[in-house]
Amino acid sequence: MKLIALPAFSDNYLWLWQQDQMAVVVDPGDAAPVLQALAKGGLKLAAILVTHHHADHVGGVRELQLATGAQVFGPAREEVPVPFTPVMHGDALELLGQTVQVLDVPGHTAGHVAYFLPQAPQSPVLFCGDTLFSGGCGRVFEGTPAQMLASLDLLASLPASTQVCCAHEYTLSNLRFALAVEPSNTDLQTYAAHCQQLRAQGVSTLPAQLGMELQINPFLRARHPLVRHAVAQHAGLSALEQTDDVAVFAALREWKNDFK
Repeated sequence: MKLIALPAFSDNYLWLWQQDQMAVVVDPGDAAPVLQALAKGGLKLAAILVTHHHADHVGGVRELQLATGAQVFGPAREEVPVPFTPVMHGDALELLGQTVQVLDVPGHTAGHVAYFLPQAPQSPVLFCGDTLFSGGCGRVFEGTPAQMLASLDLLASLPASTQVCCAHEYTLSNLRFALAVEPSNTDLQTYAAHCQQLRAQGVSTLPAQLGMELQINPFLRARHPLVRHAVAQHAGLSALEQTDDVAVFAALREWKNDFK
């Protein structure tokens, strides 16, 4: 199994998962880079996986489907270019010799899903769309902070060795914010320096490893005493609000929204 991050737009990654001469693509907002990769590798597209309905994730779906005949899978509660097979939490797909578990992760959008491959070679793989980023998480557009926190809790419960295939190269900006929240986190300092080196060389910071994210991502660490204290100080939370996990998470996300 080979993972290929196809750059698109200004900072998107369209994830191509290759097995022998077959491939699956996740969130193809643009068909062109996918068709180019298929032609270059002599690959046949077996399936298209969609995590949510935003245009930069579905814009190329119809063109790819018409060009390749690939089956499209997408969240049952969102509008995906038809025809598509709706999926929801608990569903399991069998694609290219892998079991693909569907996870409901609302928050960024109301019906957002993620796709988890628990038995992928070497380590499990997670395609999480715009729910989880390295060092950050998606904005809460259609869902609620409570939903997003629950979604991140679900992803945080996956094996620490999981490769996290996020849909955007937001890592450096996320880590600048993370350092503002936890400036004394030495794991975070080391990881930020490593990612800066990668980007300086034109190399992607992704996929991330979930175990590292648990050490450095403030949105996965919103219950950590140091993160909770920083958020309370920044947002002026009351003593009661400081004991409310959702209130702390919502304030953390608002802090990030306004961070420059």
